[in-house]
Amino acid sequence: MSDIDTRLYMVVKNFIKEGIEKTSWAEHKRVPSENQLVETCGVSRMTARRALDELTEEGVLYRVQGRGTFVAPKKLHSPMLEIRNIADEVSKRGNTYSNELILLQKEHCPTHLLNRFELEEGEDIYHSIMVHKENDKPIQIEQRYVNPKAAPDYLKQNFNQMTPNVYLSEVAPLTQAEHQIEAKEADPFMRVTLKLQDNEPVLSIDRITWSKDLLVSYCQLFHPASRFKLTGSFTTEHQLTEL
Repeated sequence: MSDIDTRLYMVVKNFIKEGIEKTSWAEHKRVPSENQLVETCGVSRMTARRALDELTEEGVLYRVQGRGTFVAPKKLHSPMLEIRNIADEVSKRGNTYSNELILLQKEHCPTHLLNRFELEEGEDIYHSIMVHKENDKPIQIEQRYVNPKAAPDYLKQNFNQMTPNVYLSEVAPLTQAEHQIEAKEADPFMRVTLKLQDNEPVLSIDRITWSKDLLVSYCQLFHPASRFKLTGSFTTEHQLTEL
């Protein structure tokens, strides 16, 4: 591609990006077609197509077969390697945080977690499920199993006023974390709770945290894949806080 072609192709990309930034085209709004871009920007159809293709690959746009190209919803950013409080993340974006507590109880430790928590069959563990929201929109389901030895008063907390991460960070400062990230098929509860689109997967983070040699919690976090992405970097001196 010549320098002239490259400049023209960038003109088209910038034209679309500026239109989105200035809210000329809101989320899920159809953007101009290839033919319309040819006429508006004075470029070839090939140049217009490449601009649309690249913006689609970058996640700025998405296509619907037979209908056109649309503005993709902005994805929420969350740091992958640094564990933070989700309430703080929402506030930093200038939005309002809230949550809904679904479950908070003592129960027998699930079989698959017995070895992790070094518990015997029939021993109890604390279990909580809550939905985190941004501007009243659900953005994360948190399912957490907590070691009673690490946080004996876990069940007594008001998690509508203080998230589990804040409480656990206070009573059992974290020194180590392990996590696994993958896309999963959403079950009916996730689909309804997170208001997912048809066939939309969830982004799942399984996280285990320790305070010194004591395992504190095993947490599963589920996010709408179309509205959430992880970013991160790390250094060798990296302080951990609980999510």
